[in-house]
Amino acid sequence: MSKVILITGASRGIGAETARLAARHGYSLCLNYRNNREAAAALFESLTSDGHHAMLHRADISVESEVMAMYHAIDNEFGRLDGLVNNAGILEQHSDVVDMSRERWQRIFDINVIGSFLCAREAVKRMSTNLGGKGGSIVNLSSRAADLGAAHEYVDYAAAKGAIDAFTIGLAKEVADQGIRVNAVKPGLIYTDIHSDGGEPGRVDRLKTGVPMQRGGLPAEVAEAILWLLSDASSYTSASFIDVSGGR
Repeated sequence: MSKVILITGASRGIGAETARLAARHGYSLCLNYRNNREAAAALFESLTSDGHHAMLHRADISVESEVMAMYHAIDNEFGRLDGLVNNAGILEQHSDVVDMSRERWQRIFDINVIGSFLCAREAVKRMSTNLGGKGGSIVNLSSRAADLGAAHEYVDYAAAKGAIDAFTIGLAKEVADQGIRVNAVKPGLIYTDIHSDGGEPGRVDRLKTGVPMQRGGLPAEVAEAILWLLSDASSYTSASFIDVSGGR
């Protein structure tokens, strides 16, 4: 049977492109989404009509019971798990920290941090050679915002991604001798819908002159880095980060 990957937030952008590329590489897929069922279903139909093995599962990854239900569905459908792409994430409207609310910070950290922890915990339970698994790979989606700070825009999102960086290193060291590699990809200015969530659909075009390559990136370019980290080609790579940011 082909290897099985869970991709969270697979309905759009980087998640959807990662799913398409993984399917072409022969992986079976669990496609997670939270709100955008129409886009997720369209991706699912496209993949399965081309003969790829995939399942679609709605879950809010910040809710433990929904994460548990998703993993039980994966167990029933595939009976194994070989990879996790912790891609699901949110940001909110541009704001200075002084104008942000505690409720906003809670939402940001629940999805971007706690959700990644929950999904990784359940993945480790299934992949750890100490627990009867066959090993595997976890790829977390961080961001160059963790290094740049995102001042006057979304410092809270940047801080959450900084937490993902520390999580990546710590978890990688915990499970390295259990056959599990943990790495992260740090996208820069990528053409995805998440910029609309922040209130500026044209953000990439506004800022791209500050990128040494003088352009924004494409979701497919990030997906290539993710797939390399999932694959055996990166078998001696763990606790590492790949910046996909055009040099920014």
